[in-house]
Amino acid sequence: MKRLAYVDNLRVTLTVLVVLHHVALTYGNIPVWYHVEPAQDPSGLALDVLVMFDQAFFMGLFFLLSGFFTPGSHDRKGARPFLRDRLVRLGIPLLVFLLLLRPLATFGIYRQMDLPYWQFYLASWDPGPMWFVEVLLVLVAGYALVRRYGRAPRPVPQGAPGLAAIAGYTLALAASTFLWRLVVPTGLYVPVLGLPTPSHLPQYVSMFVLGTLAFRHGWFDALSRRAGRLGFAAAAACSLVLLPVRFATQGVPSELAAATWEAVFAVGITIGLLVTFRERLNRQGPRGRFLSDQAYTVYFIHPVVLVGLSYAFSALHAAAIVKFAVVAVLALPLCWGLAYLVRSLPGAKRVL
Repeated sequence: MKRLAYVDNLRVTLTVLVVLHHVALTYGNIPVWYHVEPAQDPSGLALDVLVMFDQAFFMGLFFLLSGFFTPGSHDRKGARPFLRDRLVRLGIPLLVFLLLLRPLATFGIYRQMDLPYWQFYLASWDPGPMWFVEVLLVLVAGYALVRRYGRAPRPVPQGAPGLAAIAGYTLALAASTFLWRLVVPTGLYVPVLGLPTPSHLPQYVSMFVLGTLAFRHGWFDALSRRAGRLGFAAAAACSLVLLPVRFATQGVPSELAAATWEAVFAVGITIGLLVTFRERLNRQGPRGRFLSDQAYTVYFIHPVVLVGLSYAFSALHAAAIVKFAVVAVLALPLCWGLAYLVRSLPGAKRVL
């Protein structure tokens, strides 16, 4: 499959957003990271807002892009080599993170515990950000299973989905997310799987499926510039209308507003970003290629870098937004530099 520069550039941008997201968790008011310093000033609210908007769409977009590249890989390699390659590319980094990197990231937490490390490790088990890889393994295995018992489809460009189809998917996503959260409410943590946001699974799974369909039907290239503008407009409008309802109400109205906002925002911003990157950021020089080549490794190693930097600056007395900016500015080049060194190890590029 021909390398798509704009998709690569979008993937790099999303990886940057993941790093910034976790720096924001470090210094905001949402204590779900390996090292947190809860904000002592109002600027922490700005970081919480960043986390909220990120969470609404960015991992769903990652699953969409992953789904987009899945059919072509399966077609080229065949079922068994495809699954073997996915196990190598996804399974080995997941195991390495669990066995080597996670102990480094959680060392500061363990120092506060009065129990043997093996008990702490099992009691606090989770794959961290690598939950994405864990879920993706399940999804690609499901895709391979469907292909095994179904007819191999051929690429049939059909043009981009119309407004009615996009609206229908968005409403279905909002409804399924709302109903799912009656069973799996927002904030529920699943310790067995380690999923930090299981309440978003309808988005993740459906975006992956849409990605496989987008590859077959050429949807990414067929989206019009007008669709991109409408996507951004819908994301902005739903935020202005639904977020006040979300925070001014409780119970069912609040949850319905939240599910609807997330669905409209995620679909709108996804379409807008795809069109914008295709039209304006569809070139990639040596620097862009370097950033793209290291992006997956950055995702894999960034928790250790962020935890190390946050401990290094723990004595800095400054506003939350200032500490966020300092660590973010240092973390991004450090992550890419370290990723390059890791991929320079013998055999590393086969996995990362």
